[in-house]
Amino acid sequence: MTQPVELPRWMDVALLPAVNLAIALLVAGGVVLLVGFKPEQVLTLLIKGAFGSQAGISYTLYYATTFVFTGLAVAVAFHGGLFNIGGEGQAVMGGLGAGVAALALSAHLPGFVMLPLLVISAALFGMVWAAIPGALQAYRGSHTVITTIMFNFIAAALLSYLLVNTLKEPGNMTPESRAFAESARVPGVHEALAWVGITWPRTPLNLTVLLAIGAAVLSWLALWKSHAGYSLRAVGFAPDASLYAGIQPKHLVVVSMAASGALAGLVGVNEIAGVHGRLLPDFVAGAGFAGIAVSLIGRNHPVGIVLASLLFGALYQGGSELAFEINGFSRDMVFMLQGLIVLFAGAMAQVAAPALFKLWRVFAKNPAGSAAHG
Repeated sequence: MTQPVELPRWMDVALLPAVNLAIALLVAGGVVLLVGFKPEQVLTLLIKGAFGSQAGISYTLYYATTFVFTGLAVAVAFHGGLFNIGGEGQAVMGGLGAGVAALALSAHLPGFVMLPLLVISAALFGMVWAAIPGALQAYRGSHTVITTIMFNFIAAALLSYLLVNTLKEPGNMTPESRAFAESARVPGVHEALAWVGITWPRTPLNLTVLLAIGAAVLSWLALWKSHAGYSLRAVGFAPDASLYAGIQPKHLVVVSMAASGALAGLVGVNEIAGVHGRLLPDFVAGAGFAGIAVSLIGRNHPVGIVLASLLFGALYQGGSELAFEINGFSRDMVFMLQGLIVLFAGAMAQVAAPALFKLWRVFAKNPAGSAAHG
């Protein structure tokens, strides 16, 4: 059996994902060509739809904001040796937490108090929902892959039940809550820019994008610049050895899952408080599962996750434009492209690693200019 190749850190984090992405695009281009479309036209329109206008950029960043939260959630648990695939349910619970806080308090509190409460409530609900599977694995041996999948369904069912029986707006046939008061609405980026005299199109992009940037920075600091982060990564890398260093793996399993859930719960701030302004079902729309792919492509590093989130945001937004611009080009083709990216960046992530390793060794032994100097 071929042994895994240990690439230098910069190659593993930056170069290998870029090569995998290029391979995925080449394969996708071949498929597009086979079904009768021009790959260069599709790629051009995809990029134009995602970045060719102010509205396109805004929608790309809006989608990317959600993916940053779910991608970071997967990565934090991964560094603790856990595979959290419950981001969907944790995001649902985060939205429920934000919604309940907004419905109860937004009519009585000003925005500068209400908005931090929404963030805390969303993170708290997501944290608790993820900490339960973490505790079950740490103290009862229940695997998080199984429990987090189950908790996804439970969260969706709980939200549906509450919206139908308790939180639904009176007189409204749709299972959704009443609209929040203005103090519970995260300002849109177009509103924020208007405060400084800049005109920007109205889109779902809101100031939660700043929260996503802050979450990425804090995740990096916590994982790589703190004693707790070092301990967490030690448990994830070698749980038995960490015991000899005085680290308590069970405690850190619960902590890592709780932090993971808190990050996923912040999706509720972006969607519920930033866009819809009311609690409604299916607002996560698969972003929790997409976060797994985002984390894989980003090599479980906050910088990589931000870049991968932008990529998936561009695919979502650019794919919508393709469906309008090219007759016969369906959203299924965009899903195919996403699937290929996940395939080459996830399941086949190490296929190109041996070739890159050989090239690196050649250039390391023969740096540029060495021949000229004898």
